[in-house]
Amino acid sequence: MPRLPYLTDDEAGPPDLVEAIRRRRGGRLLELDRMLLYSAPLASGWNEMLGRIRSQLALPGRLREIAMCAVATMNGARFEFVHHAPLLLQEGGTEAEVELLRNVDAAADATDVFDRSGLAAIRLARAMTRDVTVSQAVFDEARAALGDERRLVELVAVIAAYNMVSRFLVAFEIEPDGH
Repeated sequence: MPRLPYLTDDEAGPPDLVEAIRRRRGGRLLELDRMLLYSAPLASGWNEMLGRIRSQLALPGRLREIAMCAVATMNGARFEFVHHAPLLLQEGGTEAEVELLRNVDAAADATDVFDRSGLAAIRLARAMTRDVTVSQAVFDEARAALGDERRLVELVAVIAAYNMVSRFLVAFEIEPDGH
């Protein structure tokens, strides 16, 4: 059970914001949305920022989802992992990658499963999530693997944003429906 009750459809509002969130989510509100909607300004900003991160970046979707799954695992955010593992598969990831991302340290060394950019994303996510400070070696590896500064900036932002998401989920004990 979450630490606060999820808002019902009747309680969630304002209607235009709820509709915008539903559009981004494919027609429904997730448990996360029902918690965020306690604060309309927060839910609005969250929806806008995360919507852009999910759909408007140059960063390849596979790398975005690898980073999100790695962050979810390290922060113990089951909701996040359950929602992003299938998206990783849709973006070209493999079942082996999903399974390895349940243990980020093993994934970070899995040169037989992840390509250079995937390994760099995992290692950058691990440094940013666990240590906050990123070593020059990890930074340089990510920069070289991504090939341009825009993708590097976007990967760092994805990792930072999904640390925010996972910490919100964990603090409120939000678990995925039916899992």
